[in-house]
Amino acid sequence: MDNVIDLVNKIQDVFSTIGVGNDSLDLPQIITVGSQSAGKSSVLENIVQRDFLPRGSGIVTRRPLVLQLVTLPAAATSEDYGEFLHVPSKRFYDFQQVREEIEQDTARIAGNNKGISRQPIHLKIYSKKVLNLTMVDLPGLTKIPIGDQPADIEKQIRSLVLDYISKPNSIILAVSPANTDIANSDSLKLARKVDPAGKRTIGVVTKLDLMDAGTNALDILTGRAFPLKLGFVGLVNRSQQDILTNKSMGDALKAEQEFFERHAAYKGIAARCGSAYLAKQLNSILVAHIRDKLPDMRSKLSAMIGQTQHELAQYGDPAFIGSAHKGSLVLKMLTMFATQFTASIDGTSPEISTKELSGGARIYFIFNNIFGHALDAIIPCSNITNDDIRTAIRNSTGPRCSLFVPELAFDLLVRPQIRLLEAPSLRCVDMAFQELSKICHTCHTKELMRFPKLHSKLIDVVSDLLHERLGPTSSYVKSLIDLECAYINTNHPDFPGATGAMYELEKNRNKGRKKQAQQETLKVNGVSQTAADPMRRTERSLSVTSSTTGASASSPSKDSFLNYFFGGAARTDRPALSGAHDKQHAHPMSLATEIEGELESHFANNFTLESGEDLLLQSSDKEDMEVELIRTLIISYFNIVRKTIQDLVPKAIMHLLVNFTRESVQNRLVSELYREDLFSELLLEDSAVAAERTRCKAMLDMYRKAFGIISESI
Repeated sequence: MDNVIDLVNKIQDVFSTIGVGNDSLDLPQIITVGSQSAGKSSVLENIVQRDFLPRGSGIVTRRPLVLQLVTLPAAATSEDYGEFLHVPSKRFYDFQQVREEIEQDTARIAGNNKGISRQPIHLKIYSKKVLNLTMVDLPGLTKIPIGDQPADIEKQIRSLVLDYISKPNSIILAVSPANTDIANSDSLKLARKVDPAGKRTIGVVTKLDLMDAGTNALDILTGRAFPLKLGFVGLVNRSQQDILTNKSMGDALKAEQEFFERHAAYKGIAARCGSAYLAKQLNSILVAHIRDKLPDMRSKLSAMIGQTQHELAQYGDPAFIGSAHKGSLVLKMLTMFATQFTASIDGTSPEISTKELSGGARIYFIFNNIFGHALDAIIPCSNITNDDIRTAIRNSTGPRCSLFVPELAFDLLVRPQIRLLEAPSLRCVDMAFQELSKICHTCHTKELMRFPKLHSKLIDVVSDLLHERLGPTSSYVKSLIDLECAYINTNHPDFPGATGAMYELEKNRNKGRKKQAQQETLKVNGVSQTAADPMRRTERSLSVTSSTTGASASSPSKDSFLNYFFGGAARTDRPALSGAHDKQHAHPMSLATEIEGELESHFANNFTLESGEDLLLQSSDKEDMEVELIRTLIISYFNIVRKTIQDLVPKAIMHLLVNFTRESVQNRLVSELYREDLFSELLLEDSAVAAERTRCKAMLDMYRKAFGIISESI
């Protein structure tokens, strides 16, 4: 536990080696934040006691600089040096070259137009004069773009800074110049935004020697003006004259300490000011912070190892790697695909969607909602007019007059109505086929996606199988409609027949007459018609009595549908030949001549044989009743057939298409693809997936190594 900073540095090196940041683990580190003129670079150089950072106007630091300070043993004979992660195996003993390398690598990644980049530079400095620290120097906060800087440079920098200081394990080093109002410090504003309680923020006040005479920052440094749990530290930066004259870092630090000891306001807190004190304070804060976070880091690494192992397993079982296991690997992929296909249909897949219907549930929805509603939406006889039915009746009787409803007319009219069920039934087959195809295309895992050629072949084989079954299924469903049209079963137990239909019609007629009679007895101006008109009431009573008497005497009544339809009413409908009965005893030849003349006169006055439509315009009450009866029979029989089709079509699709494919998919895959001559072609691995698996394996090794480092230190 004595060298936990070095431990974090090792973990950070492990992460950086494979080009992965420590965002997932959130390693404890110190984040330096400040405006461009706050003196951040001078603070870092004072801690390192070396001039190594680029200087200039505008934005100089344009990439995050991850700075690791490593204390060299006192007995070490080597000089101070720096190492860059992007330049391995090279040590920079000249810190002017360190500055140049930072500038060159910044230009290489971020360009030369003063733009910024999120990709960090990793620099490690070894020195006997430093304490172990891990710090991150970020671009200085700015407000106005200068020169060819991007217009949104302020937004970019603020977003970058917030990403770093928002991590709970980071320590915020907020740098503010003393010659500006501390209340307007940009660094402290951002720090308070992510750390409102000030628990992980340490303030640094620079340029104390540049304050106006008679003023000081004692209230700030003592925490009275802006309280922070980790406090404030005052610094005196090197002046531009000191830099130009190459004043040594040792002399500058000595002059800084003398300033605090001699200043009337600061000499009481001189021991808690200066760059040396800041370095010790940062070291102790970081050590305590790392010690506090190590158990959490260890637990998080353990969880990350488990997650990465699971992800790596998705890219393939190591036991199947190698040419000797190609057959086993292909068979495993075939079984995996077939199992996932059947599981999606059965609803037993472990990856069931909670956002939308999928797999077998969608097929059920097609059967019970889409197909059912499509059948219910068909209105029987909506495309048949009364004239169509009347024409069919007359054409089916020929020159004869039918005593009953002609069956041929019913057969001719009901078959086209049954055919209306064919289109939605075939559409149901197509929708089930499309859903199975969709299931086939969605059956994939990360391990299977390693081999795009194999995955494509699997889809092709299953698609061919589905197309093979589509034809027989559609033919069978069409034959169901043909069967219903082939034989019109008027003996069906649910079919009412002519008698039942007439009974229903008569019942409905009686209800209509009863309702009309009730309406006639409504009060007019507050007085009942039956009460106001005794004569009308008497006439109605006599009419009812006469009707009853006639009915009891077996006399046909036109108000009775059954009596009228089967009784003698139809006979009275026929056109009578005037005077024919009176002259039945006349001479035969003269009588025939007279009848012929009357017929010619009748047809001349009532029909035009040139137009067949005119013949249909005239209809008797009997024909109107026949039309109404046949329409009722067609609707009744259509509903019976519709119910049958609604039941049989889903069963046929399940048997011939869904279940057949489900049960034979694995056998078809094995017979088509399990061939030794295809193994090499099918197992060509996708380069992107291979790279992803390599990355995942490297991440797992990195997590394990970091876990081992922490475990050894606890």
